[in-house]
Amino acid sequence: MGDILDRGSLLYASLAALAVMLVLNASVALRVPLSFYTPLLILAGVYVPGLLVLAALIGRLGGAGAVFQRDYSPLLTCVAMAFGAAALPLILAAWTAPVEVFLLIAALALAFFLALVFLAVRTVFGLGNGAAVAVTGLSWIPLVAVVILWAPLAMLLRLVASPFFLFYAIYFLGGELSNLGGGLRSRQHFHRMLEAAAINPHDGEAQYQLGLIYQQRHQFTEAARRFQAAVAIDPTETDAHFQLGRMARDQGRLDEALARFQTVLQQDEKHSQSEIHRELGAVLLALGRTEDARRELAVYFDRRPYDPEGLFYYGEALEQLGQTAQAREMYAAAVEAVRTAPRYRRRIVARWSRLAQKQARKLAA
Repeated sequence: MGDILDRGSLLYASLAALAVMLVLNASVALRVPLSFYTPLLILAGVYVPGLLVLAALIGRLGGAGAVFQRDYSPLLTCVAMAFGAAALPLILAAWTAPVEVFLLIAALALAFFLALVFLAVRTVFGLGNGAAVAVTGLSWIPLVAVVILWAPLAMLLRLVASPFFLFYAIYFLGGELSNLGGGLRSRQHFHRMLEAAAINPHDGEAQYQLGLIYQQRHQFTEAARRFQAAVAIDPTETDAHFQLGRMARDQGRLDEALARFQTVLQQDEKHSQSEIHRELGAVLLALGRTEDARRELAVYFDRRPYDPEGLFYYGEALEQLGQTAQAREMYAAAVEAVRTAPRYRRRIVARWSRLAQKQARKLAA
């Protein structure tokens, strides 16, 4: 999916999906009561917009209009390619397999398509696995509307496919239609600019920015390679050290994470609004160095007393040091910080409230 975003084309993806459906409809063994272009129109007009709305709501990505303008063409390109890839095996099955086997393969193709949509949603929007699963799992909702309203939609699809309508749409709405592809073109243009800048062996910032792109897409191996290239060019590239430390911590490489965070602390002890103290404290806590962790988390608490993640870690450190009353206060503060957080952040930090409540109940037992 990352390669599609970097080098893909909406035109190519659309033609691929159309070609697969054209061959599938022409199969002697299968009679599909749909025009070969209907699935692509449903994807473009119903399914992908539905995914965009669901992602905007579940992922708290901002206004649906801004999300549509930015991500419609990248997502449609990925989904159209996924549809073509999933439907391709059906052609051979339609020619060679009995009906029962064809239906089984069709079910597997649907599961494969949904898996690819999950990857597309995660890559395009940068959502976590849980949010991407939720968006993909609810993507049947806009399709229900298609089934219910199929009669008027079929008439509308025939109208849209009319050469006369297409001529007038292109003539009068050409600018608007061309803007639909702007999101993908701007992403690719920005990526090409960074790749060109990264050729410079002395430009660590370009490597760091490319690393952020791959990290947002969950391509962590390539992201780590870019961050490492950035610090190799410029050892004072603090942001790259910080991201490498966070990735190492998430992957369980605690000693490496500790070394990275200590480097960040030496270079800028207020890095990322002092979050370096929170990250370092969490790693020290995981390594069993509880007193060192408490000291770092106390610094973070003094500077940012309303961050629920920091409050939870501080409560854990105090609990492990036997300071039960203070730990209970930190857990209660973490719950309150989530409750009073802005709505757009509440879903992001809700897990710290749940964890804090669980630990508080354990202490009360």
